Amino acid sequence: MKNSCLFQKQKKHFLGLLLFVCFSAFSTFANNPNEAYIFSYTSGKSFDGLHFAWSIDKINWHPIGPEYHYIHSDYGRWGSEKRMVSPILFLGADGLWHCIWSLNEKDGTFAHASSQDLLYWGRQSYPVVMINKNCLTPEVTYNKEKGEYTISWLSKDQTETKAWCTTTKDFKKYSETKNIPVTEYKNSRSTILIAGKQETGSINKVAWSIVDGLIKTQQLSAYKTQLWAETTKTDTERFADLKPVEAKFTLDVTKSKKISNTLLGIFFEDINYAADGGLYAELVQNRDFEYTISDTKGRDVTWNSTKAWSLKGETASYTIDSINPIHPNNKHYAKLAIKKTGAALVNEGFDGIAVKAGEKYDFSIFARATHGKAGKLLIRLVGKNGEIYGETTTQSITTNWKKYNAALTVKTTMADAGLEIIPQMTGTLDLDLISLFPQKTFKGHKSGLRADLAQTLADLKPKFMRFPGGCVAHGDGIGNIYNWKNTIGPLEARKPMRNLWGYHQTVGLGYFEYFQFCEDAGAEPLPVIAAGVPCQNSSTGSAGQQGGVPMCDMENYVQDILDLVEYANGDATTKWGGKRAEAGHPKPFNLKYVGIGNEDLITDIFEERFTMIFKAMKEKHPEITVIGTVGPSFEGTDYQEGWDIASKLGVPMVDEHYYQSPGWFIYNQDYYDQYDRSKPKVYLGEYAAHLPGKPNNIETALAEALYLTSLERNGDVVSMTSYAPLLAKDKHTQWNPNLIYFSNTEVRPTVGYEVQKLYGQNAGDYYIPSEINLSNNQENVKTRIAMSVVKDTKSNDIIVKLVNLLPVAVTASVDLKNGNLGSNEAIKTVLKGDPSDKKAKPIVSTSPVSELMNAELPAYSFTVYRIKTIGLNK
Repeated sequence: MKNSCLFQKQKKHFLGLLLFVCFSAFSTFANNPNEAYIFSYTSGKSFDGLHFAWSIDKINWHPIGPEYHYIHSDYGRWGSEKRMVSPILFLGADGLWHCIWSLNEKDGTFAHASSQDLLYWGRQSYPVVMINKNCLTPEVTYNKEKGEYTISWLSKDQTETKAWCTTTKDFKKYSETKNIPVTEYKNSRSTILIAGKQETGSINKVAWSIVDGLIKTQQLSAYKTQLWAETTKTDTERFADLKPVEAKFTLDVTKSKKISNTLLGIFFEDINYAADGGLYAELVQNRDFEYTISDTKGRDVTWNSTKAWSLKGETASYTIDSINPIHPNNKHYAKLAIKKTGAALVNEGFDGIAVKAGEKYDFSIFARATHGKAGKLLIRLVGKNGEIYGETTTQSITTNWKKYNAALTVKTTMADAGLEIIPQMTGTLDLDLISLFPQKTFKGHKSGLRADLAQTLADLKPKFMRFPGGCVAHGDGIGNIYNWKNTIGPLEARKPMRNLWGYHQTVGLGYFEYFQFCEDAGAEPLPVIAAGVPCQNSSTGSAGQQGGVPMCDMENYVQDILDLVEYANGDATTKWGGKRAEAGHPKPFNLKYVGIGNEDLITDIFEERFTMIFKAMKEKHPEITVIGTVGPSFEGTDYQEGWDIASKLGVPMVDEHYYQSPGWFIYNQDYYDQYDRSKPKVYLGEYAAHLPGKPNNIETALAEALYLTSLERNGDVVSMTSYAPLLAKDKHTQWNPNLIYFSNTEVRPTVGYEVQKLYGQNAGDYYIPSEINLSNNQENVKTRIAMSVVKDTKSNDIIVKLVNLLPVAVTASVDLKNGNLGSNEAIKTVLKGDPSDKKAKPIVSTSPVSELMNAELPAYSFTVYRIKTIGLNK
């Protein structure tokens, strides 16, 4: 794997700029000073970082950028809390540049990071030095005789200011914090005028080469930003004189190579109501009365045990109780006091309950009658004006908790029915786990998945499914880490949890259901487990940073992961394999992959826990491919440090993530061409093309199609890919764009979905390289035309994928004379439209294979030809 440092991993399309920069530097080399001063500072605003200015005389200062920053703080929740306050920069006795800074006005923590060149910065650490006090304006001094640094700071409250200090030799271990006189604290920062504004920071004298490197880094970043910002909105100007382009593609069958047969998959995360109210077919919201205001962190005061429930009629009342529940994991239930029959407990569902005429629905409930005579429950689906769309009754309720089942047939199709439970008795009645499922679920599984949504996913022909999420998997704080064991077994025994995205997870869609869907869809299961640390953006516990599962508890944590493998693959006679068998699946699920970690902040705390997990998995289950994590971006500290750990440990595969502009995908099609094939394989677990406003349209879809041709070309190192996010429900969408949007009654696949579907349904296991010759060799023309040819050895088909992201047609000539064609006819699929089109659908037809010698690729289009062959010389 090549180093990700900015000057060590440049793409060939930046060579022109680099040559220009180098020429400029050479032409002025004789006049450059040997030394200069640099001033480091920050605004202290959210997600701002370390800026630099330079000067020859410490009077006239020249900002570099000036908005460009070289390192930002990763401490805190998401963007709003990630601040760098009062940084101090110094050259350490070890020859490294060190930077420490305050993080906010409340936490007793400062941050530290180091760098060899001020360009690439290593891991950040956040030592806790104060409890219930803040840590402001940290300072550093060095004692050469002791080889020891003293970090001092101020701590302020409403009444006084005190000074404190700690010592360290390596910025890893720190002495006990002690109080010092305020007079001993010395602030070494300077305040100078930068671009007409007073800034406070550190001044250091450096070799001019340091300044030169800072300037060139910023210049290259500015150039890339400009290049990657290209959109089709400016194509009219960019390609004003562009004539239709001719493209000749020549295949070289003799150089074909085997590529991954699991390249296209899906990533399911419970975001945007993707599970409850979405893929999980349960129609009753808050069915077990376990909603709590903490699910929303207090943002919704109505989010409690009675959410989505109401009482209709004045002859009864109800409260929420927790004495002697059906299971300790579901402690809340509804207690009805019924004076006279006729009152109803009503559930509104998830934005209403959608039902279809003529279809049957399964109702179930746990109930007990604590006082009064026994009686039945009348169950109704009703309209807003009291219309009855279907009804049924249960058996008479007894005095002990018992599950009651009933079925009802719906008379009328409705989008927003309500569920009424009408006790046919007086007295006191306890109710819990109230459920309504369509009988027509995906593959007919009882209490299963919503058929239309699940089928839409299955139609992608995914080769794997990653679950239960990214951020959801490692949770908001240690206590919110997703625990797979809480999600299996009888529904009443499962332990619901707060969703990191601000709502509730019943975990009715749990690990058994995930495995079952993977089997039904023909996809390899890929569960993702937290690496013993929570989400780096958590708002719970140490301002979201990685306190990590205590090392004394890590042995049990690792065992849980080993138990997962047994649950999936163990014989029915084993403890956890037996639990799978009890759920109705005696045969193993044949688990092959386990992801450990997700977009983690790569710190010492992370590495210690990840290493422990990986070594245990390697020892106990060498047959399982462990997939590591390399942070949330295609470059930077987490990316580099994650790759270093993976390479050092021999992790077989790493999970890369990046959400970028269409321009990024256009100009980075060679991204994986240079990867070291001897290092870990790549799973591109989350990616999508993002435009301002976050639409999913022809432009974003074609940018992804273009990039996917390069992923097929590099299918020997890129083993898996999955677009993200997958699902989003109307009125509950927290993230855009998504692949599929839906309501209670409809499913709306996007244009991006159509691209993923075309790749998924036209996958191959061999890649056939080709040469391309264009009639126009402008760089921005070449990068917008691409072809990928793969062979599916199971069907013996050759699949040709052609992308044209230009505003003019391309006439393509594809030489297939060495392809051993077994048919004169091809299945042709074309997806095209205006770049802003969000509703474009592919058109399928048949065409003669000879058309490929003179195929017209419409402007802004993706064309796929599928052809039968009689064999392939490999």
